[in-house]
Amino acid sequence: MRVVKGRTGNKAKRPHVAGVKMTDSRLKIEDDIDEDQDDTFRPAPTPGPGEHPLQFNYSIWFSRRSPKNTTYDQSLKFVASFASVEQFWSAYSHMTHPGDMMGHSDYHLFKEGIRPMWEDDANKMGGKWIIRLKKGLASRCWENLILAMLGEQFMVGEEICGAVVSVRFQDDILALWNRTASDQATTTRIRDTLKRVLHLPANTVMEYKTHTDSLKDNTSFWNTDKFI
Repeated sequence: MRVVKGRTGNKAKRPHVAGVKMTDSRLKIEDDIDEDQDDTFRPAPTPGPGEHPLQFNYSIWFSRRSPKNTTYDQSLKFVASFASVEQFWSAYSHMTHPGDMMGHSDYHLFKEGIRPMWEDDANKMGGKWIIRLKKGLASRCWENLILAMLGEQFMVGEEICGAVVSVRFQDDILALWNRTASDQATTTRIRDTLKRVLHLPANTVMEYKTHTDSLKDNTSFWNTDKFI
């Protein structure tokens, strides 16, 4: 399935949104989420009448560098979940684009039921492809990546877990997570599709890191394996 760029003609039903405030027609992620919000018990999203269902349901998360006494899990803030093309565009059109975000911030778009954590059951045997971007490219590349993911352009079944865009001070980073790091044929296919959907030059350096290695050294983007 291909997810068409732009909003659809039908008025989309808004997805469930938590921990956010609408301001200036953009989604502003609050620095503090209400303590009674528990994303564990969110109802699963369902397509509305006449909407175009996605093959999988998805959730969007936001995180920002937190004080040292805050764990990564605590810093993850649920933004929205969606089950259709229309619900995706309804949420996405109100979110600040990565190129406009400040500081050390991340968006995480993952299949429903998978948390963007190395230890998650769906992720723990997997890894991620990493693409480092010059400033100014994050918004376009992020949109191309997630549209390819939602539209099942990678053609690897359930291997794709989710995608992350990480805004940093010197550069920005895209990452695409998959379930099985040891499946070389699948990881290679994902890499080649990434190059195509992001329109990357043939000599672009691609990096891969297993989540097992990330758990060992407690880093996301250091000590990676590099490929051309």
